[in-house]
Amino acid sequence: MILTRADLGIWLINLPRSTDRLARMQAQLQALGLDYTLFEAVDGRAGWDRLAATVDLPAFRSNVGREVLPGEIGCYHSHLGVWQALIDSPHKVALVLEDDVVFHDDFLTALDVALAHAGRWDMLKLNKIRAKFPVGQGQAGDYQLNAFVGSFTGMGAYLVTRDCAKRLMPDMLPIRRPIDHQLDRIDLTGFRHFALQPFPSHVDDGNTSTITGHGFAEVRKLPWYRRLGVYRNRLGALIGKGGHLLLGRITKRLPSGGRQSDR
Repeated sequence: MILTRADLGIWLINLPRSTDRLARMQAQLQALGLDYTLFEAVDGRAGWDRLAATVDLPAFRSNVGREVLPGEIGCYHSHLGVWQALIDSPHKVALVLEDDVVFHDDFLTALDVALAHAGRWDMLKLNKIRAKFPVGQGQAGDYQLNAFVGSFTGMGAYLVTRDCAKRLMPDMLPIRRPIDHQLDRIDLTGFRHFALQPFPSHVDDGNTSTITGHGFAEVRKLPWYRRLGVYRNRLGALIGKGGHLLLGRITKRLPSGGRQSDR
């Protein structure tokens, strides 16, 4: 499947109070000549009484090892809201942007390359917070498509197909992890969650996040003895993702008539 920018919808997620961030993003997008739809972010703090019912708090504590942050639940619902907007739109794919992205000089080139290779991924990250232990999935022009056995997190800028959004949506609630951690469990979700590297953008929030505060000041980890399950979960994720990616590579090599991977 080869797509172009004509198939693309662009959504920018922004909290109304984050006016400086919006101004920076607008200037960058205008310079790139990219039209976008502004998506008003879900305010997790203001809407916590309503949003708390969508969170499995015991599972979240067990999976993450800390208390949930209202801002990350707002972030989670914001991305789901954009996915629903994509599903309801005529677009085949969305470029989803948070409001602290810095675009590199090759961003438009990378975007066109990614769209030209749209049949090879379901969700494609264009920057990251963490991306550990890459497993190559082939070349796309001058870029590399990578999956990751280790942590692959961050939602600053990514492409997602309408079909992928439709497939993922029914299983995204209740919330048991931050959204990027949930999507990172590719052994459970079974979709092609890759990166385009070298990344054509990065995130710069000035060390002041609308979710975790300045210097992660709002993060409250549980006592160490209540975080033992987290390490078990991380080991399970490492094994599960490694096996999933290895199986995908093996099945691709099977002769015609053998079991075929859908990866």
